[in-house]
Amino acid sequence: MANVVELKVGLHCDECIKKILRAIKKIEDIETYDIDKQLSKVTVTGNVTTEEVIKVIHKVGKQASNWGQQEPSADNCYSY
Repeated sequence: MANVVELKVGLHCDECIKKILRAIKKIEDIETYDIDKQLSKVTVTGNVTTEEVIKVIHKVGKQASNWGQQEPSADNCYSY
């Protein structure tokens, strides 16, 4: 059975989104993924846990929290 992981992530620019997409695509056993820039929401469906997805997002320098929790603090966003 597939899990649905919904996270609040600081999505400040297109480069941030690209980094997150590249990281998410590398997770094994994902079925679908979606990034909603307006809501700063990342949704991943598959045989994954919330902790796994948060760990991958942290590796690219972004903060993430469960969708129902407080908004993540500002994090590094470098667009050159």
